[in-house]
Amino acid sequence: MKAVRRHEFGGPEVLRWEEVPRPVPGPTEVLVRVRAGSVNPVDVKTRAGSSRVRKLPLVLGWDVAGEVVELGAGVTRFSVGDEVLGMPWFPRPAGAYAEYVTSPSRQLVRKPATMDPTAAGCLPLAGLTAWQTLVDVGRVTSGDRVLVHAAAGGVGHLAVQIAKARGAYVIGTASAENHPLLRKLGIDAVIDHRTTRFEDATDQVDLVLDLVGGETSRRSVGLLRPGGCLISVPSGTTGDLSDEAGRRGARWSDFLVEPDQVGLEGLTALVTSGRLEVVVSAAFPLAAAADAHRAWEGAHGPGKIALTA
Repeated sequence: MKAVRRHEFGGPEVLRWEEVPRPVPGPTEVLVRVRAGSVNPVDVKTRAGSSRVRKLPLVLGWDVAGEVVELGAGVTRFSVGDEVLGMPWFPRPAGAYAEYVTSPSRQLVRKPATMDPTAAGCLPLAGLTAWQTLVDVGRVTSGDRVLVHAAAGGVGHLAVQIAKARGAYVIGTASAENHPLLRKLGIDAVIDHRTTRFEDATDQVDLVLDLVGGETSRRSVGLLRPGGCLISVPSGTTGDLSDEAGRRGARWSDFLVEPDQVGLEGLTALVTSGRLEVVVSAAFPLAAAADAHRAWEGAHGPGKIALTA
């Protein structure tokens, strides 16, 4: 099969479209013919050598949407021909920038019949990050006030919709050009982070989902109500935020996404009901993954950058 592999750390130019052995599903695994995936921050960090995945050579990628073509022993959830999506193996390498990928069957779910395959390939990692932070860690419920930083980004635009579906009042920070999209997705209030300090433009909140990190997390602590929660997704935010949040009667959490069948079922249920839309700003052929990475590192549009096979 063909796959996007890197033999060294560096810029997008280290990504090579080349022949590699096709994987074979083990017990309880399925082989998926990849139809779409996406570019995530962890892909870019792994390519550059700044993630915990240091293996060389390596086929990048964790997002996958495609068709089951082979079953390992013991698989009962799927049949050959089923259309599925998921985020297999994370944070172990999955090799999803490829024509075929294996996955434990219980790390995949069926793709909604009405969902475009390209959008499906962009949902798993970003969607699970949004779902697990809001639902599992933040326990967002009806009436909560939620602030999402980088609300128009790959995770952010999904988080806005998930929080709204759970009955929250949602505030977001985003560039002005992305405000119309966020309003279309149902956001209640939006702040232009380029012109306005967010802490001057909103009252206290029950949850802050920080998809920026660093100083943004520090500035957000003061917005927490007693009992509130600040979740910092980017790595590198220091743990002393836990003490500062605790002094305010709130809590702080860092976060790392993980494979989650229950979360994926929750996401696809929202897609099926029309309450969750995956925004795809650009799509590149898998063979042009280097160009997709260049676009991700540039001034790309809101939502996700897709890879199609």
